[in-house]
Amino acid sequence: MMNNPPLERYNRQMLFFENGEVAQQRLMSKHVAIVGIGATGSVLANHLTRSGVGELTLIDRDIVEKSNLQRQMLFNENDAENKTPKAIAAKENLTDMNRDVKINAIVDDIRNQEIETHLGECNLILDGTDNMDTRFLINDISVKYNIPWIYGGVVRARGMTVTVIPGKTPCFRCLFPEAHTRQGETCDTVGVINTVVDIIASYQATEALKWLSEETKTIREDMLQIDVWENETELFPFQGSLNPECPCCQKKQFSFLEKGEGSIGSVSLCGRNTVQILPNTPLQSPITEIAERWRPFSNTEVTPFLIRTKYRDYDISLFANGRMLVQGTDNQQVALQVYNELTGIEQ
Repeated sequence: MMNNPPLERYNRQMLFFENGEVAQQRLMSKHVAIVGIGATGSVLANHLTRSGVGELTLIDRDIVEKSNLQRQMLFNENDAENKTPKAIAAKENLTDMNRDVKINAIVDDIRNQEIETHLGECNLILDGTDNMDTRFLINDISVKYNIPWIYGGVVRARGMTVTVIPGKTPCFRCLFPEAHTRQGETCDTVGVINTVVDIIASYQATEALKWLSEETKTIREDMLQIDVWENETELFPFQGSLNPECPCCQKKQFSFLEKGEGSIGSVSLCGRNTVQILPNTPLQSPITEIAERWRPFSNTEVTPFLIRTKYRDYDISLFANGRMLVQGTDNQQVALQVYNELTGIEQ
């Protein structure tokens, strides 16, 4: 019978591990970053928290919305009604699952330069994002800092996952050299069923457990693609996939990192009729002062993380670092004008 309370909850897991308690202790000493706490990110965070990883850093720019609840397992209706930032809501729910796991919540866009510091300090990066540009940025950080990362993407009933280990496997740009130049399907434009989310994220989490426990003999060396509706599974071996001219893993040119903070003033969030504003300069006043100026607008609310209000025909969310979501348009120029009117900062 076990006499170590912190380990007792992991009994079944340690029985499975080849190295038992040693593997569990390794897992408990590791730091994992999850970028994107939406559909796949929620499943990843749930599995790793319950498995007992030592530290989790959760990074997400968004707030919880009603449409998320169909597939994003960490959130509930209260989170959606309160428009709680996903990273904050996830941290609260995960802490209730396992108080022994240190959880850091970062409400920000990964393009912020500070994110490089957060990711550069971890042992593994897990992809819970929904766009290719962010994945290429993660890939740059992975190669630059020699940190493995595990890609997972889902849309409709299809899913794909790849484990990228710098120096051992092809990097993401070797496998998808032109993907960032093409506009593909997204969950917001063509939909997704929640079962494929769970399956792909569970594959990612399993690969993570292998790496973190240092039981790596069966780490995936191929790309897995599934379609749960059509009952199809395909494996694409890495053999021949490493590009000797790859600008990232071979030439060490980190073009996505080098774009730098503030290089993107605004970005339309696909399928959501929302524009995100990423300011080049910080807010000149604390959000509490800005909230007072916004009081004449209808339904102005202040939380510890953001201000929400209705301005003209738009729903506005302003975060403490100056980032703004303008809901009700996909026109970036219109959104920038709204931002300037509300904050007085020219972009």
